[in-house]
Amino acid sequence: MFELTHGFLQEFKALQDRILADRDPSIPVIVIPAGTCGQASGANDLIRLSKRELLARKLTDKIHLRITGCHGFCQAEPSVLIEPYGTFYPKLASKEMPRIVAAVAEGRVIEDLLWKDPQTRKRVERQRDISFFRSQARTILFRNEKVDPIRIFNYVENGGYSSLVKVLIKGNPHWVVEEVKTSGLRGRGGAGFPTGIKWELLANQPNGRGKFLVCNGDEGDPGAYMDRSVLEGNPHSIIEGLLIGAFATGATEGVVYVRSEYPLAIKHLVIALRQARDIGLLGKDILGTGFSFDIQLVKGAGAFVCGEETALIRSVEGKRGEPRQRPPFPVESGIEGKPTAINNVETWANIPIIIEQGSQEFAKVGTPKNTGTKIFSLVGKVKNTGLVEVPMGITIGQIVYDIGGGPSGRAKIKAVQTGGPSGGCIPSSMFDLSIDYESLAKVGSIMGSGGMIVMDENTCMVDVAKYFMKFLMDESCGKCFTCRKGTQRMWEMLDDISVGKGTVAHLDLLEELALIVKDTSMCGLGQTAANPVLTTLRYFRDEYLTHVTKKFCPATVCRDLFSYRVVAEKCTGCGLCVKVCPSGALSGQRKKPHSLDMSKCLKCRACYEVCNLEAIAGDAIILVPHSGLTKEETA
Repeated sequence: MFELTHGFLQEFKALQDRILADRDPSIPVIVIPAGTCGQASGANDLIRLSKRELLARKLTDKIHLRITGCHGFCQAEPSVLIEPYGTFYPKLASKEMPRIVAAVAEGRVIEDLLWKDPQTRKRVERQRDISFFRSQARTILFRNEKVDPIRIFNYVENGGYSSLVKVLIKGNPHWVVEEVKTSGLRGRGGAGFPTGIKWELLANQPNGRGKFLVCNGDEGDPGAYMDRSVLEGNPHSIIEGLLIGAFATGATEGVVYVRSEYPLAIKHLVIALRQARDIGLLGKDILGTGFSFDIQLVKGAGAFVCGEETALIRSVEGKRGEPRQRPPFPVESGIEGKPTAINNVETWANIPIIIEQGSQEFAKVGTPKNTGTKIFSLVGKVKNTGLVEVPMGITIGQIVYDIGGGPSGRAKIKAVQTGGPSGGCIPSSMFDLSIDYESLAKVGSIMGSGGMIVMDENTCMVDVAKYFMKFLMDESCGKCFTCRKGTQRMWEMLDDISVGKGTVAHLDLLEELALIVKDTSMCGLGQTAANPVLTTLRYFRDEYLTHVTKKFCPATVCRDLFSYRVVAEKCTGCGLCVKVCPSGALSGQRKKPHSLDMSKCLKCRACYEVCNLEAIAGDAIILVPHSGLTKEETA
C-alpha cells in the first residue's frame, strides 16, 4: 500500500491550476491533424503556412494553433478543425490557409471549403454533423483532437494523469483491479480476454522477482492502423494506462513494443517518456509516493508473428521472434522469466477513461459481455475511409453504410473482412451481424485488432484468400510443421485455382487442409490462418466452383483466365492504352484503331483500366461442358 503525501497532491493541483489559468476557452484554435495520413497528404504545408500567416498578421495572441495526431477521417486529409465552433474544412489545398486564418480572425465561415454531403449535396459546417462522425461514439479518438502529442502540459490541461492521481489518492491496488473487472473491458488486441482477470492473475503472482507490463504496439495487419494513430496522437494516455496498471498489479517494469515501421509513433513516444520522467511521473519514488515504475521502448523488426504474446516476449529479450508452448502462461513466466501481462495499445488507452468515468458508467456503452467502444480502420471499396470508433454491438451494416457511406463506385458491396489476414470474409447478406467477439467467432471470423476491409463485386474472393494466405505463408515463423507447410500448400492450391489449374477435388482438399492447420498449429497465427480460406469457401463457394469448372473469374481479377483484344469499332486511336502498356503489346497510328499482340501481353489490365471507351475487351476462356474443347467468350 502506497501513501500519497499531502505535498504531492498540492503540487499536482497547483500545476493543473496554472495550466488551466493560462487557457482562455473563447480564443479560437486552428487544429491541424498531422498524423501519418495527414502528413502524407500535405498537413505540414498547412502548418507552415498557418504559422507564417499568424505571425505576419500578428494574431498569435488572438488565434492559437494546435498540431495533433489523426482525427480519424483519413480520406479527408489534409484537413483543419476550428475550435470551439467545430467548423471542419476537408481536403484543403495549402493555398487556402491564408483565407482560413483571415476568416477565423473575422469570425467568418468559408462556405465553399466546407464538407459537401454526397447525398444531399449540401454544405455541412460542423464536424459532428458530418455523416462519418455522427454515428460514432468517440472517446479515445476524441482525445486526439484535444492534445498536442509532444506537449505533456496540453495533456494535463485536458485532464491527463488525473486518473493516475485518483488511483494514488485511493491507495488501494485491489480497488483498481476490481474497477477494471467491473468495467467489462476485454483485450482489444484480438483474443478478447477480460483485462481485469489478467491483471488479477498478475497481481496474485509473488513480487520477489519483479513483474512486467507490456503495451503491444506490433500492429502488422494489412489495412490496420488504429494503434499507430493512438500512439502518434496521444502517447501519454498509454503511459498513464501503464502507470495505473503497474500500481494495480505491483509491476515494476514496463515495455512499449512498437514496430520500427512507425517512425512518427516512435518519435512521439520517446518525447512523451522523456517528459513524463522530467516531471516525476516515471522512475523511482513517483511524485514522492514510494511507487516506482519505468517504461522502456522496444522497436520490433516487423515480424507479424511477434503480435503473438510469447513471440513478442522473445523479441523483447533479443531473441528470434517465435512462439513457445503454453503453459506456463506469460502471467506466470514471461520476460526474463518474470510474471508479465500484455495488452494492446487500445486496451491501455481505455484504462484512464475507466478510472475517470467509473467502471459502471463505462459498462453502459456496448453490450453486457462486450462493453465500451472499439476502433476500426475502415478501408477498401467504401466512400468514407478512416478510423471509426463505435460502441461494441453495432452492426457491420451500420459501419459500412451509415458511417462509411456505402460503396465507393457503382458496384455493390459484396463482403467485409474483419480481423486482418487471420480474419474471415463476411458476405453482405450477413451485415446485420452485431460486432462482438462471440458473434464474429460464430461466423468464422475474429475481431482482431480492428481491421475492416470492404470489398465490392469487382473483388474476387479466391484472389482475396490467395493474397492473405501469401502474407501468412511469408510471415509464418516456421516453428511448427502444420503452419509452415500448411499455409504454403493452401497458397499453392489457391494459386492453381486462380490460373485455371484447379479442380473440384481441390476444394475439398483445401477445406480439409485448412481445418487441420487450424486444429494443430501451435500459436494464434497458424490457428487462425485458415479463416480467409474457410469463410470464402463457406460463403462464396459458387465463386470457387466457377473458377474450377468454367475456368472463369466472375470479377475479372484472375488475369491468367483472360485474354484481351481491341474492339476496332470503338477504338478512336487516342493512344492512352499504348502509353500505359509496359510490354509494347499495343500499337497503332493516331486516330486509327489500334492492335494488340497477345504474345507480348502481360495481362496486367493497364489498358483495360485506362480506356474510357470500352475499346479494350477482356475475353475469358470458358470450358465447354462435356468436351475437352475451349471457346472464347467476352467477359
